[in-house]
Amino acid sequence: MLSLLHIENIAVIESADISFGPGFNALTGETGAGKSIVVDAMSAVIGERTSRELIRTGARSALVSGAFTGVKALPWLTQNGLGPDENGELLLQREIMPDGKNLCRVNGRPVTVAQLKTLGRQLLNIHGQHDGQQLLDEGCHLGYLDRFGETQESLTSYRAAYEALTRLDRKIASLRMDESEKARRVDTLQFQINELERAGLAPGEEEALDERREILRSAADLTEAVQRAHFALSGDEDSAGAAALLMEAERALETVAGVSDRLDALRELLADCRCQAQDAADTARDLSGSFEFEPGELDQIEGRLDLLYRLKKKYGGSVEEMLDYLEGSRRELDEIQFADDALLRLEAERSKALEGAKKLALALCAERKKAAGALEERIRSELAQLDMPKVRFQVEFAPVENENGLNADGMDMVRFLMSANVGEDLKPIQKIASGGELARIMLALKNVLAENDDVGTLVFDEVDTGVSGRAAQKVAEKLAQVAHCKQVLCVTHLPQLAAMADVHFSVEKGERDGRTYTAVETLDRARRQAELARLTSGERITQAALDSAGELLDGAGAYKKTL
Repeated sequence: MLSLLHIENIAVIESADISFGPGFNALTGETGAGKSIVVDAMSAVIGERTSRELIRTGARSALVSGAFTGVKALPWLTQNGLGPDENGELLLQREIMPDGKNLCRVNGRPVTVAQLKTLGRQLLNIHGQHDGQQLLDEGCHLGYLDRFGETQESLTSYRAAYEALTRLDRKIASLRMDESEKARRVDTLQFQINELERAGLAPGEEEALDERREILRSAADLTEAVQRAHFALSGDEDSAGAAALLMEAERALETVAGVSDRLDALRELLADCRCQAQDAADTARDLSGSFEFEPGELDQIEGRLDLLYRLKKKYGGSVEEMLDYLEGSRRELDEIQFADDALLRLEAERSKALEGAKKLALALCAERKKAAGALEERIRSELAQLDMPKVRFQVEFAPVENENGLNADGMDMVRFLMSANVGEDLKPIQKIASGGELARIMLALKNVLAENDDVGTLVFDEVDTGVSGRAAQKVAEKLAQVAHCKQVLCVTHLPQLAAMADVHFSVEKGERDGRTYTAVETLDRARRQAELARLTSGERITQAALDSAGELLDGAGAYKKTL
């Protein structure tokens, strides 16, 4: 669970430490006090998209830390060499910089935002006001069903088969060109192949030509330098070179060989130097010959390099890339010229691939329909507990309407239908659900989906939108039930929900030294009673309102004892 949330310089919150408890945690406060900013901070610390605009004016950066306790052994942690510390805690941190950069850490170890998001979604699930809009989007319904039915393994297998099918479709389409287009492409390929073949390209030749050109451009200087070196080492008829002088010194010491070990060592050193000098002289002689060149050789090299330059502009950035292009052009020409044979082969492969994809799609469809029946029963049960006993909920299936009857998600088009009133036909949710009904349907769906994952903390940001009266009480009771197996954090304006909480926080905004500040405080029984009276009556809190709030707290406590 999320045990501690530390916030620094997020919007109007300069600094806050919120110690959440197990069970049901509620946050209340006036509109604009900063309740949603607390949710934004939670969203930031689990790697969700955020904005540098959240940084408090004048602050160097914004920081959010979340301490999670009782974290289960998640495969992601093991794979990334991470895990809870010796106290069983996992600390997530995210610092948001004004330039848009983010510094993220898990137990002090740097991670990317993407890694933080992957881990964060396994620890905490946020249900915000926008989730209701997702429920209205029929494109999201299949995803909800797959999550409930845990069809990921079958879906992954199907998508691999479907991708293989689409690759074959692309290959077949590339071969099915009309005759005039085919003739134009053949002409182009033949011209390019002939041009590259005439060039007689060889791997590494450009580098060799560049090196030879530099030698030829400096041939005179190189020849003179090497000849001088050779003269210094070998000498001529009039003067001895270094090799001869070293030999003379070596022979001089031979006359006293054996007299002294030090003299013998010196003679051996001179012998080594003489051998090396002779080798150097031979190398200089050979190099001198290599700098000789035929008249016009430099012009030939320049012409060859110019040809390579012009070809590179058309076919690749290097000789190797041009050779790859040549090989690819030859293959493409062969495919076009033998397209009929290739088409027969590919169509046979496609037929087999289509059959395999449809088989996997049928199996996936069967899983989904089985899951749909269970989901319908669970949603109806949840809605009955949320004061919607007459609501009918149904998962409608329709086939994918295209040539193959398949798309990347299978062979099914899925949408949720409901009837809110007795005698009314089932219709798409977006056409008949009111705001309060939509909020409760989303709460039911979230609760059902949460049963199938290991996320320990659920956050509900104003899940009570459009709900009041008896329905509000039912929503509060449902959240209390959920809080028995998961930690629940709820931002609310309803006294029924706030009264049901195990821990109640008040979010209050004030001013100090010309700046706006938001504080988050834990309320005791007396302050809870006053806050519930404010939620019920507004600014004018009467004794009757306080008494009613006390009864609400007592009733909530009595209900929780029955769970």
